[in-house]
Amino acid sequence: MPQPGRKLVSGMTRRAILRGAGCAVALPWLESIEARADTPPPAAFPKRFAVVFLGNGINEDHWQAEGSGADMKLSKTLAPLEPLKEKINVVDGLFVPALTGQGIHPAQTGSLLSGAHISKGAIIHSGISVDQMIANRVGGETPQSSIVLACDQPMTGYHETNFSLAYSSHISWQTPDSPLPVEVYPSLAWDNLFDNRAGMQNISVLDRIRDRAEALQRQISSSDKNKLDEYLTSVREVEKRVEGARKSKDSADGAAKARNTVATTMDRPANGLPEDLREHVRLMCDIIAIAFQTDKTRVASLIISRDLSAMYYPFLEVKDGHHAASHNNNSDAYERIARFHVSQFAYLASKLDGMKEGDGTVLDHSCLMFLSNLWIGRKHDNMRLPLVLAGGLGGTLETGRTLNYLDSGEENRKMCSLYLSLMDRFGFKLEQFGDARTRLEEL
Repeated sequence: MPQPGRKLVSGMTRRAILRGAGCAVALPWLESIEARADTPPPAAFPKRFAVVFLGNGINEDHWQAEGSGADMKLSKTLAPLEPLKEKINVVDGLFVPALTGQGIHPAQTGSLLSGAHISKGAIIHSGISVDQMIANRVGGETPQSSIVLACDQPMTGYHETNFSLAYSSHISWQTPDSPLPVEVYPSLAWDNLFDNRAGMQNISVLDRIRDRAEALQRQISSSDKNKLDEYLTSVREVEKRVEGARKSKDSADGAAKARNTVATTMDRPANGLPEDLREHVRLMCDIIAIAFQTDKTRVASLIISRDLSAMYYPFLEVKDGHHAASHNNNSDAYERIARFHVSQFAYLASKLDGMKEGDGTVLDHSCLMFLSNLWIGRKHDNMRLPLVLAGGLGGTLETGRTLNYLDSGEENRKMCSLYLSLMDRFGFKLEQFGDARTRLEEL
């Protein structure tokens, strides 16, 4: 046992931090460290919030849920959530009034998370998104206020409706005039998470903290040793996959330089992004999961396919690109696309649910939101939006329910009412957010 008062980890509080050459690795919640913390732990674990976005809607014929708890019945597209149905809420009937009647696509996406009125022309203007409102309140307690990821490159220019394509490419807005840049490269997202700096990117994070990790293992209980081993193994597994993605990016950068251009202007996989979207999404989900588990950040967003996406899905046997396929959204092919996106959301939620934190899991202390900007792609109908919430926000959000607001009247089914309700649970109450002054009933 270590001598009294001796510390082999930095900041022996409720989060141990192992520091190595050029990096800091925060560890998951460990009972042994909690018991010997310098300061009493807070009453509750940190709450986290994440948004996973699917552009262009779903197949409305296969998006239903009924019942509650273990008896909840999920439709074909929602079936990947079956193991989690006691920890989700399937919400129907909500919409964003400011994004109706303004035109299609960017005009239906630009303020999805804020409810603000957006502007046409060269000067973009929206509203601070709910994820960034939360990040502004809780981000000071973590190394990063939020992480903003995407698997689809953003677009430039203007839509035929004279709205900027920036509205179609971003959902997280830091200010009304500035969407947050999305990180599409897993290797850069990883480097940012673990403070990887130039010259250190080819050295494993775990190699840099090995001595401190071994010292820590001598201080903690057997159960915590197992948890630490599992965590370090999971980090290394993700790191190995990131190394493969880094090599692809480096190769793409070299090829682009030879052509006097930049990789980001080229199509996948010439741009260095993983050719297989499945691997790309899983890497991004794993990065979010590790970031939440280690309290690197408490807020994240992930665009799997943006609005107007040209993403292809050969592994789903779909011939058309995403946007083209959405114009036949009640087809079997587009249902497979929507179900694939739900399965990635389910993967992230399950990953967090497998991370023990106190008497619960990281998912139990989080709220993950799956959302699209359209209901019926072939009609560009956004009068109701596909929405699933996962996680109970530390017991403040009841789960295992199907909530339907379609017949509640337009004033009572605003997305911004949901956002007000969620912000309440993060400990700050606003009189108004976007177009809403009232909370969402029954949430």
